[in-house]
Amino acid sequence: MPESKLVLEVNPAVKARFDNYPPEIKAKMDKLRELIIEVAEETEGVSHLEETLKWGEPSYITKNGSTLRIDWKPKSPDQYAMYFQCTSQLVPTFRFVFGETFKYEGNRAVVLPLNGDLPTEEVKQCIATVLTYHKVKKMPTLGL
Repeated sequence: MPESKLVLEVNPAVKARFDNYPPEIKAKMDKLRELIIEVAEETEGVSHLEETLKWGEPSYITKNGSTLRIDWKPKSPDQYAMYFQCTSQLVPTFRFVFGETFKYEGNRAVVLPLNGDLPTEEVKQCIATVLTYHKVKKMPTLGL
């Protein structure tokens, strides 16, 4: 595998946001963040990943992708989620391709349970798709 040329641009406010999660939540959010960075490093055409806050949520932006936000909310303490632009075809496509692997929140989120194993391969496919969305949005099932 070629050496990664990913440029990761990190907003220090994101670390503060992660540090404010309860410890058990922070561990899950840290793992999801690591997966996002890992997938960005492995995905052809992704050379720059910006980590910032949008609407107070950790957000990941690439040149050819749609914004990916991740968060845990106290009002739904047993879950955390990956949030997507609700007008995109991302969540409807994930629902079609992955079915009951995930729970969904309308057309805006893939919901992940705090308990149980994370379906890592499927999550990585979702991440790769959002990071390259503008390249795959015209493909059947977004290339999945």
